[in-house]
Amino acid sequence: MEVLIIQLMETLKGLSYFGIMLALTFEFVPAELVLPLAGYWVFEGDLSLYGAILAGSIGGVLGPLTLYALGRYGGRPMVLKFGRYFLVTEEHIDKSDQFFKRYGGGVAFLGRFVPGVRTAVSIPCGMAKMNIWKFIVYTYMAMLPITAIYVYLGYRLGTQWEMAGELLGKYANYMLLPIALIIIWMIAKRKKLKLQ
Repeated sequence: MEVLIIQLMETLKGLSYFGIMLALTFEFVPAELVLPLAGYWVFEGDLSLYGAILAGSIGGVLGPLTLYALGRYGGRPMVLKFGRYFLVTEEHIDKSDQFFKRYGGGVAFLGRFVPGVRTAVSIPCGMAKMNIWKFIVYTYMAMLPITAIYVYLGYRLGTQWEMAGELLGKYANYMLLPIALIIIWMIAKRKKLKLQ
């Protein structure tokens, strides 16, 4: 599968920044593969670093918008029927539902950092008919740093761009610390509001 995706990306490379956005629009194409490869293209001098990050961030919003629309206009029955085409299982939907009920609209941001939730989190946002502009802003705010890290790693690693996911995995816990603090702060704030 990875080889097919890389071949697809090489084809989309001819479309420059639009090709990156297009690849990330398909939820079954892993950003962990596309973005470091885009960083490698920056290394080769075919793209600019900031242009690749911007294109990746926009593409990282367009993909979740398809799942948001599926949740909003089709509801759970349609998601269960067609979710498999987006690699979304019923377990993903259940976890995302629980996460949404617990944290509200902020999951469009926070959920992007939680394994097992990040892909499917758009669905409960759509089913809850979350304001689409709020969804877009939260998703973009989450995708921008993730995209920047992956593209930059691909750029810095050059011909060894495929190691970006492994390298990021080693340091992910340090990067998740600020996110964990935000989640703790949100929980404390919600509990304080309920007590008043």
